[in-house]
Amino acid sequence: MKKLLHVGCGTFTKEQTIPYFFSDAWQEIRFDIDPNVKPDIVGSLTDMSALESESVDAIYSSHNIEHVFEHEVAQVLSEFLRVLKKDGFLVLTCPDLQSLCEFIGEKGLYEIAYESPSGPILAHDILYGYGHAIKNGNYFMAHKCGLDTKSIHQKLSVAGYADFATIVSKPNFALWVVARKGLSAETSIDVFGRSVLSGLSYFGT
Repeated sequence: MKKLLHVGCGTFTKEQTIPYFFSDAWQEIRFDIDPNVKPDIVGSLTDMSALESESVDAIYSSHNIEHVFEHEVAQVLSEFLRVLKKDGFLVLTCPDLQSLCEFIGEKGLYEIAYESPSGPILAHDILYGYGHAIKNGNYFMAHKCGLDTKSIHQKLSVAGYADFATIVSKPNFALWVVARKGLSAETSIDVFGRSVLSGLSYFGT
């Protein structure tokens, strides 16, 4: 059984990640800074010392990396790389600031960007963090940095990932990344990345 490290899981399990990880072939390890969500391992993105090097086959990180400062992003990506096995890969999603800034320039900072299960999401929420949760005292929700395709490519390259592919989901201003620790002669990163993200139906062009 392959091991999936679900970083910043919150209350979610692998059934709330992406369909690629839904099968019983993946054993989920839930990792979060908040002990109240009962993760398997308590830790932060910048301190994953509880995890052994080369111990997981895949990492799933959804809307976590924007919650660290810009100078800490390199450390986070390096920690992800450390705990991945030699043929392991990372799936990461975060706000795409390029498409978001285009929206803000056209419609404004406080316009509704999209509807979510939690209600309407404003452009301000995507840029700075979900305002309703922050107002209610959940300061973990505040955003401390931002990324776009060019910047995440540069940071993954410096961190030492062998290859990576990105897709932008314009309906919800999300940047999706699939990055491999080692090179593979079997499949190109573009084909591999699209296979990993194939269960997601909302990608725009």
